[in-house]
Amino acid sequence: MHARHVALVCMLLAIAACANTASKPAPPQAPAAPAAARGDALYRALGAQAGIEKVVDAALVEIHNDPHINLFFANTDMPDLRRLLVEQFCAATGGPCEYTGRSMEEAHGGLNLTDEDFDRFVADLVRAFDKAAVPKDLQQQLLALFGPMRKQIVGQ
Repeated sequence: MHARHVALVCMLLAIAACANTASKPAPPQAPAAPAAARGDALYRALGAQAGIEKVVDAALVEIHNDPHINLFFANTDMPDLRRLLVEQFCAATGGPCEYTGRSMEEAHGGLNLTDEDFDRFVADLVRAFDKAAVPKDLQQQLLALFGPMRKQIVGQ
């Protein structure tokens, strides 16, 4: 797997990972390409809402089991994080959802995440994709959607 793809996946999870009930969400960040322009083919190929929830649940297990990453989620409202990740995946893949979370910069501000942190997170995502039986071509599409967020997460 290319390091760039791993980095893209990490960014996605890191964005939603910093959610907590104490903060009010900022206006959502626009996905890489408007869902309407892409259609919902990726959303449907992933299994629609049920498929996205399966992928997110697998990702949360991987994050929880990764001692290098789970410390960033120590004070995170995990049900809220799950909700935000589902929204984010759904919206980004052309589904009927709207992401209501904070911007990536706001969500990761003060964490000083490194490229290594991001890459570990992406690796967790890729393991989750594999465990959820997401075909490699769909994994690549997901990583391409979220990859541009790296600069909004690392170093914040």
